[in-house]
Amino acid sequence: MSGDDRVLVIETATSACSVALIADGAVVAHAHESVARGHAERLIPMIAGLPERGRAQRILVDVGPGSFTGVRVGIAAARALALAWGATLAGYRSTSLLAAQAAARGAAGDGGDGALAAVLIGGHGELFVQLFEGQVSPVGTLQSLNPADAGALIGARPVVGSGAGAIGRDEATIEPDARDVLLIPAALAREDARPVYGRAPDAKPAAA
Repeated sequence: MSGDDRVLVIETATSACSVALIADGAVVAHAHESVARGHAERLIPMIAGLPERGRAQRILVDVGPGSFTGVRVGIAAARALALAWGATLAGYRSTSLLAAQAAARGAAGDGGDGALAAVLIGGHGELFVQLFEGQVSPVGTLQSLNPADAGALIGARPVVGSGAGAIGRDEATIEPDARDVLLIPAALAREDARPVYGRAPDAKPAAA
């Protein structure tokens, strides 16, 4: 992804809380913390610490999957700033960022097909799984699976993300970082700024 305008990137979907200001396709300023909790308290001060308090013509925000609270905090802040600044707003997925980071670090499959799996810890003992191949191209759809089914789906693919340990893998333990959004193919950074929770809600409407 590149561009000749200023872009504010907000990353709060996982244990990481990070922001980046990008101009002309290069990172101008960046802040990153591993916070686990407290994204809401850290995010705005981090943005305010960027040059010109992070003001940009475009805003990109991680829409998930990941932490329910973290995803909502990031999107709420992005929507508010976009409204205040008259900025355009788009989203990208945490799984796409992780896959792009892993590919850039040479962690994708060595068979020449770029195969890998982004795996994040989900709710109720399940894992969010997205397969990729080629130049960070998603294969199939995002799934929420128990560890056994996730392992069967992934097979021998290299794994990246917080859920690797749950399937007995410890490969490419990379944390999402806002400055690495430049690694994501442009087509994967045009999502609507709406939460991608990765699984259906537990509560269901009462039958009529």
